[in-house]
Amino acid sequence: MRKVSLGRPSRSIYVSLACLTLALHLLLAFFCLSVLHTSCIPPSTTTTSSSSAAAAAVRKPAGPRHEFFLAPSVRTPSPPKLLWDENPLNQTIAIEARNAKATFGNAAGKERKLTAARKLIEKVKRQDKLEALFRHRLYNLPLPELRDEDKLLLVMSQPVEKDSSSSYDSSDTSGQVKGFEKMAWTGDTSTHPPWLHFHLGISRWELYNRKNPNLTTLTHHLATHRILGAVQKRGGTQIKLLVSFPNYGRALLKPKRQSRDAETDVNLFYFSDFERHNAEIAAFHLDRLLGFNRVPPTVGRLVNIVSEIKEISRDRKLTRTFFTSPAGNTCFYGQCDYYCSAEHALCGQPNMLEVSLATMLPDNQLAPRKSWRSPWRRSYSRTKLAVWEKNPAHCDKVKKMPPYNNGTRLVDFMDMVVLDFLMSNMDRHHYETFQKFGNHTFLLHLDNGRGFGRPFQDEPSILAPLKQCCRIRHSTFLRLHLLSTANFRLSDVMRESLAEDPLTHIAPLLSEPHLSALDRRLNTVLKVVQTCQQQHDNVFYDDLGDYDKTVDRPSV
Repeated sequence: MRKVSLGRPSRSIYVSLACLTLALHLLLAFFCLSVLHTSCIPPSTTTTSSSSAAAAAVRKPAGPRHEFFLAPSVRTPSPPKLLWDENPLNQTIAIEARNAKATFGNAAGKERKLTAARKLIEKVKRQDKLEALFRHRLYNLPLPELRDEDKLLLVMSQPVEKDSSSSYDSSDTSGQVKGFEKMAWTGDTSTHPPWLHFHLGISRWELYNRKNPNLTTLTHHLATHRILGAVQKRGGTQIKLLVSFPNYGRALLKPKRQSRDAETDVNLFYFSDFERHNAEIAAFHLDRLLGFNRVPPTVGRLVNIVSEIKEISRDRKLTRTFFTSPAGNTCFYGQCDYYCSAEHALCGQPNMLEVSLATMLPDNQLAPRKSWRSPWRRSYSRTKLAVWEKNPAHCDKVKKMPPYNNGTRLVDFMDMVVLDFLMSNMDRHHYETFQKFGNHTFLLHLDNGRGFGRPFQDEPSILAPLKQCCRIRHSTFLRLHLLSTANFRLSDVMRESLAEDPLTHIAPLLSEPHLSALDRRLNTVLKVVQTCQQQHDNVFYDDLGDYDKTVDRPSV
């Protein structure tokens, strides 16, 4: 056989032809893929893959059409299945797209978790403010040793004959009255109901001890215990009810008369304003944050005014004022000096009404209280001014009058002035003390319903006693300064403290403008003290003693 050898020109021709053939094949392949991608659609089938069903659900049009959500037994047009999915390259691209979508979904999930975690951390930080405040040394100052004469009530070692006129004598000889729990109280404090714990804890120095766990139990009982009876409390300008519980506890009820955000009309005088149930609750929390502990524990509650007031009340004068409004809501108005008429009725929605419940103090026959007229009492006249409004040196006369000329009465009064200014309460015409302790005791901060009426307006006249006397307790000033710092800002700790109340789940008890007003007014108080220091030498009443050396002194 003869071997044929190809020359160099022949080999070049063959290689060129091969390359041209390959290029034509590639061009034809790309052309076919393009045509198939746009026009090659298979006939409809009765079954669809899970991916096609998901795609159909995503393409669901807006509006009332529901063809993509029919039952599986109904034959529906299947969504087109594109043949380019069968191409290995495009399948790879689709897989990478799904992976990218999953990665994006995971990233979004992680972002949501991080956002929730940040919110939780911020909430914990806010909670830490209140907890840290109460751990501060200024809120843990040592009190004098508590002796028997410094306690308002004592547990008797032997039973005594009951006075039939006392309101505590509400049981028969067997200790059982219909509707009330059976009394089994002994000298053991574990047998005492929460309200009795509270009464036995009142001392010369404070109404309650903030650290006492009974305080939480007491407010819980006020908010949840069955109401056994309700009668109208006599006296006062606006309606109040006395409610009783099966454990013989009692509380003062003030109903919601207006929305929490309703501001006092600028044309109304202070004595014409409505009382607010949320102001009573907020006053308890503010008083506690200031370290006074002189407002009775108060809590909010949602009550059914038909089943929890009308149907169980024996007060006929009260129950006769119930009616149904044209809107179908149950209303009542009671009897009082002002605002007790059908035009000023209190209405539920349709039967539910927000109220404040303040723990009642011990009966006056057991622990008599003395009422004192405020030296800075307003004239309660539309045309006349009080003496202190016309005489800037009014405090010089007050300092010479008993009981302000001795002990702590004057600086105790200034504590109440600071509380009233912060919540803008102009209605402090009287205050009370327990007679047993004489002049050497704290003042009771009662009846705070006319506070928190105007968040954008401050009333400087409330601070007149502080401006005229330039005297304040040193510990009070240091706590006020502490509450003006960023770590313990008054609005922040107040917001957190109010969040403990049951009514907060309906709406905040104080709006943000009211909380901001607390910070603004606190700075005003500190400026007044600063002015006093510039004009007088003896501004602070020393109630810290040697403990003052361990407390940081703020610069004023």
